[in-house]
Amino acid sequence: MRTAYDIIIRPIITEKSMEAIEEKKYVFEVAPSANKIEIRKAIETIFGVKVQSVQGKTKRMGVHVGKRSDMKKAYIQLTADSKAIELFEGMV
Repeated sequence: MRTAYDIIIRPIITEKSMEAIEEKKYVFEVAPSANKIEIRKAIETIFGVKVQSVQGKTKRMGVHVGKRSDMKKAYIQLTADSKAIELFEGMV
């Protein structure tokens, strides 16, 4: 059985992800085999927040053939009444 810490690997810290914090959106690298329900439960367990939605990273290949990333990202949207995740405070 996997724990919440096995599902959430690390936060993704980029300019784009830091701008999204104002809207209570956070980006995490997650285990490739994790689904949205497992990710939601892991975030709520680790950080004690209420998750509104979990979205995946969209990928477009177009007409070109290429390699997809081995990393899986999850975009987390918190509810309006949920507290912020302390890990990201003071970084913006």
